[in-house]
Amino acid sequence: METFGEYIKSIRIKNDFTLRKFCQELKLDPSNWSKIERGINPPPKSSKLLGEIADLFGYDEESEVYKALCDLAALAHIPNELITNKELLEVLPVFFRTSRGEKPTEEELKRLVEIIKNK
Repeated sequence: METFGEYIKSIRIKNDFTLRKFCQELKLDPSNWSKIERGINPPPKSSKLLGEIADLFGYDEESEVYKALCDLAALAHIPNELITNKELLEVLPVFFRTSRGEKPTEEELKRLVEIIKNK
């Protein structure tokens, strides 16, 4: 599964933003942000900053990119001992989206229920 750092870096590059340009636009420290992209520092928890990032790239808060940013940022803050089950880790974004009031697809819900039943 892709990490927050890998995901944001790929989006940044896809949108022709250097690290410095990206950080300048968002008033972030390039050295610290580089550590986030490399997985040394955890992603931001601030939904405001995640929204600003998505907005910078032209994505609104209903976009899959914004939702993925939020999901991957949240996953990075879950203690390691709770995320050792790779199958469970893959369905946590469904849980996050549901907790934000978004309706999961029937397939996502079935998969989540099946994993919970088997644990």
